[in-house]
Amino acid sequence: MAESDTRFRGKTIVITGAGGQFGREGCLFFAKRGAKIAALDLSTKGLEETAKQVKEAVATAEILTLECNVTDVTSVQNAITATVEKFQTIDLLWNNAGYQGQIKPTLEYDPADFSRVLNINVTGMFIVLQAVAKQMVKQSPSDAYSIVNTASVAGLRGTPAMVAYASSKAAVLAMTVSCSKDLAPNKIRVNAISPALIGPGFMWTRQNELHAQSGSPYFATDPEVVAKNKINSVPLKRLGSIEEVVKSVAFLLSDDSSYMTGTNLVVDGGMSSGLKA
Repeated sequence: MAESDTRFRGKTIVITGAGGQFGREGCLFFAKRGAKIAALDLSTKGLEETAKQVKEAVATAEILTLECNVTDVTSVQNAITATVEKFQTIDLLWNNAGYQGQIKPTLEYDPADFSRVLNINVTGMFIVLQAVAKQMVKQSPSDAYSIVNTASVAGLRGTPAMVAYASSKAAVLAMTVSCSKDLAPNKIRVNAISPALIGPGFMWTRQNELHAQSGSPYFATDPEVVAKNKINSVPLKRLGSIEEVVKSVAFLLSDDSSYMTGTNLVVDGGMSSGLKA
């Protein structure tokens, strides 16, 4: 199926947070479909593992790994310059790097951590978006330029004990809409993806542990009960998979969504729809 999917063949995609679970799955997904990958992350070890898995899956894959601090303008510009030197153009961006921050009630939340979350998730995302968009504008006009920002259902409905993360993702949604309007004359589409309750895996398990330890009255003190209660809140009664998130990102990046910009695609099994099951 991957070989028959020609939507991304020959295109260059920049993926931030490429050393993490979501970014790594994205690198694998797009490499299997013939895209050239610029994988950005602050973790050299994470990038090495991503490149290893990509090469094991696709021996002929073109992947460039770049250590990058998304909150630093010079670091980001150096990564973009290196990408263009290697692949000539940039067609797509999955703006995925992020930081969850503390899981603590508002009265206990450290303002320094709040600032760090906003710096990475909002300022960092904007720095990358702006740098990539500037490069796209320099290139030949194309209807195929597309950017997807990783937001979250937390930014739509708020999450107890995650005030910084929820605030940052709400800002990402506003950024997406504003940038989509500014960049539409340049034929650059900008959309967002909002996942929730994705697992299983370390991230899912650890978040449930931290929620259980947070002291918030909204969560049980047993992580297994926290997990069960969360899944019971989902109309589809299951977790989503990272693959399902990546497939949704691919839809927004591809020409399949060619008349969509400024849109937020929610991937949460119906949890935020208001449906009761």
